[in-house]
Amino acid sequence: MGAHQAIRAPVFNGPAGWAMILPPVPPRPRLTGAQGCDVAIIGAGFAGLAAARRLHQIDPSLDVVILDAARIAEGGTGRNSGFMIDLPHELTSADYAGAGDSHDRQLTRLNRHAIEFAAELVAEYAIPAGWFQRAGKINAAASAAGLAANESYARHLRGLGEAHEMLDAQAMREITGSSYYRGGLYTPGTAMIQPAGYVQGFAAGLERAGVRIFEDSAVTRIESNAQGWRAVSAQGSVQAQRLILANNGHLESFGFKRGRLMHIMLNACMTEELPPEALRALGGHECWGATPADPMGTTVRRIGPAQGGNRIVIRQGGYYRPGMQTSAHDLSRLVAHMRRKFDVRFPMLKGVRFEYSWSGHLCLSRNGVSVMRELEPGLFAACVDNGLGTTRSTLTGIGAAELLCGRSSDITGFFAAEVEPARLPPHPFDSIGANLYMRWKEWQSRLE
Repeated sequence: MGAHQAIRAPVFNGPAGWAMILPPVPPRPRLTGAQGCDVAIIGAGFAGLAAARRLHQIDPSLDVVILDAARIAEGGTGRNSGFMIDLPHELTSADYAGAGDSHDRQLTRLNRHAIEFAAELVAEYAIPAGWFQRAGKINAAASAAGLAANESYARHLRGLGEAHEMLDAQAMREITGSSYYRGGLYTPGTAMIQPAGYVQGFAAGLERAGVRIFEDSAVTRIESNAQGWRAVSAQGSVQAQRLILANNGHLESFGFKRGRLMHIMLNACMTEELPPEALRALGGHECWGATPADPMGTTVRRIGPAQGGNRIVIRQGGYYRPGMQTSAHDLSRLVAHMRRKFDVRFPMLKGVRFEYSWSGHLCLSRNGVSVMRELEPGLFAACVDNGLGTTRSTLTGIGAAELLCGRSSDITGFFAAEVEPARLPPHPFDSIGANLYMRWKEWQSRLE
């Protein structure tokens, strides 16, 4: 019988701003005492919730329990920027292109399946329309290198037969209100979500369908036994026939894929509600989202009242942390950096303060693969989203549920064909090398 002790639990720095701008939600119970179920899921993010819904679709009689170390939308999911991207979006690429046309066509089909899955649950669970919008997104370019990256990606999209539109500086100014950008590449298939609202509505819908969710219930140990798998927290335990780990990089915390996963911390800031005079000075569209033409650049998103207020969110400043933790000092340093990035883009908003700032965690593998498979008999993983927490995690959650139920699909086939995550250099060389590389890439993309 196997046992896996968690060497760490998730640690979060700064409040999850997306949750803070929504009305408060009553807390769910902590796990106490001994519970039982058919399937237990560790992690109530995009992957865990998607797995629970797919299980319910396949077999509504299954008794499903979800355990999360934080409150819904206050962990990693509530720190996401909310881009549900359909097209190839390989963060280790110079222009987001993936591993070739055939692979990218297949992945695009699967990403769109994840977006349709999300659209269906939004309708089924009556999630407000503003929390899921098929608005598309822009790759924003502020330099000659950024424009060249957009041209390169546009050639790739033409080869795939995918719709896109090149935007000049005037069009970018009309959309964003900013004169900073020299051009952009618009693609229509991305769904923009209010990540906290989306997962809160998702979780509430699952509960109405009979799924039990326990918050603030970090799992410290999992162990197999004659009845299946037992998950243990500080105050209780769940005995399940089968278990899904949907905890992204914290798969490694339980001893799986050690030395193979890259843990990148990103930081974001959200402004206060923009006052009327700031809105007039800014102009532009009420809602838009821009990822940088170079993946190491700065992500910017503007939201409106339907998402929690007229605000701007900016994200930048990645660094490698194998312990999956950051510090108040790290966050403070990056907030000052993001302030400079914000002011150069929006000089008319220099008096607008940041109301919330936070750190978040990306988990990547060197070779861009996820971990969606049966790890041990009755133990399944829906982990390692490679920085694509919305679509990729939704896909791994669906796939883990189908695999657990003995179903085959394009999703299970895609992940079954992936190799193991590539090994990293030994510590501390992994940290030294990764952080030096990211500082160099950030300097190269400093205008983006």
